[in-house]
Amino acid sequence: MTDPLGLIGKTTPLTKPAQSQPGQSGSANGPDFKEFLKEQIAEVNKLQSDAREAVEDLHAGRRNDLENVILATEKADVAFKMLLQVRNKVMEAYEEVKQIRV
Repeated sequence: MTDPLGLIGKTTPLTKPAQSQPGQSGSANGPDFKEFLKEQIAEVNKLQSDAREAVEDLHAGRRNDLENVILATEKADVAFKMLLQVRNKVMEAYEEVKQIRV
């Protein structure tokens, strides 16, 4: 049986951000937010594809492990909901920045 919280272990731990020197770009310190988001979107897409494939296999009779099919769909659902919340927070931050008068 698969660990239901296995997805949590795959996340990278939060560390103290490195101090950047003036004139230095943020990408020298590691992947930037855009790249991180791209990776997470790709991971959510993969989880959804895996879940869709598991459901199709179960429906076609190529699979009979209902537990793992349910687990795959739940992982995809939780990952998508988390990505949606990140999107909402980014949009809130964008709206706040738009309101700032220069």
